[in-house]
Amino acid sequence: MTALIRPFITLTTDFGLSDHFVGTMKGVIININPAVKIIDISHQISPQNIEEAAFVLECAYKYFPPYTIHVVVVDPEVGSSRKPLLVVGGRYYFIAPDNGTLSFLFNNEEEQVKVIEINAEHYFLESPGFTFHGRDIFAPVAAWLSKGIDVNNFGVETSNYIRRDLPKPETFGTDLIRGKVIHIDKFGNLISNIKRSHIDELVARTGKGKFEIHIKKTKIEGINQFYAQGERGKPNAVINSNGYIEIYCYMGNAREELKAAKGEDVGVVIKK
Repeated sequence: MTALIRPFITLTTDFGLSDHFVGTMKGVIININPAVKIIDISHQISPQNIEEAAFVLECAYKYFPPYTIHVVVVDPEVGSSRKPLLVVGGRYYFIAPDNGTLSFLFNNEEEQVKVIEINAEHYFLESPGFTFHGRDIFAPVAAWLSKGIDVNNFGVETSNYIRRDLPKPETFGTDLIRGKVIHIDKFGNLISNIKRSHIDELVARTGKGKFEIHIKKTKIEGINQFYAQGERGKPNAVINSNGYIEIYCYMGNAREELKAAKGEDVGVVIKK
């Protein structure tokens, strides 16, 4: 990859906005490279929720200009022996702790990646402790990378890193796909790991175009094109902007209506 004169750095963390953490990271970055542009993806990831961070970043990262540096700090094992990683993808850079946050990249056969264990400590800040690697390691490394430092200067390439098995939908027989709720957004919408492509495959295999979405004891017939098509306050389904089946209540809250939680089973059943 060729460095840009004015690159972008994104931040995804579980730090929230009530403390100094996010602002401090930005200060470190700008102190090293005042020309860089910093963009917040989210700082409201549930505390220590690695899978949520992975989902949010996966939904967002491709919509940034090429060579954007994506920094993820959701780090339950901060200060331990877990490694900091720099991952070079086909169009983007990623900097994150080695805890499986980037498994959506590692498990994608179409995405060729180079993984570097960051160990060049002269790019780190001097630190009085071990509890804020976002400030002391990830932010300065991102900033120096944004100035055009070669990726190989930050450490050594490795094939020893954590991959998480992200939940995938399963097919049962010829007429059922079973997945799970993998994310609940601020509106209470229940986002499953079942994609439009899974439904298309099921319909093509059975030759039948009518189906129901099942969650808990609720059956939802078919899929709407947009939210306002749904009956107000009742559970409905839509294919969201990232291609996943999403269960929602128009002008309501599906999580509260269904008393649902992350991990709930979601089924797509072909109607007889």
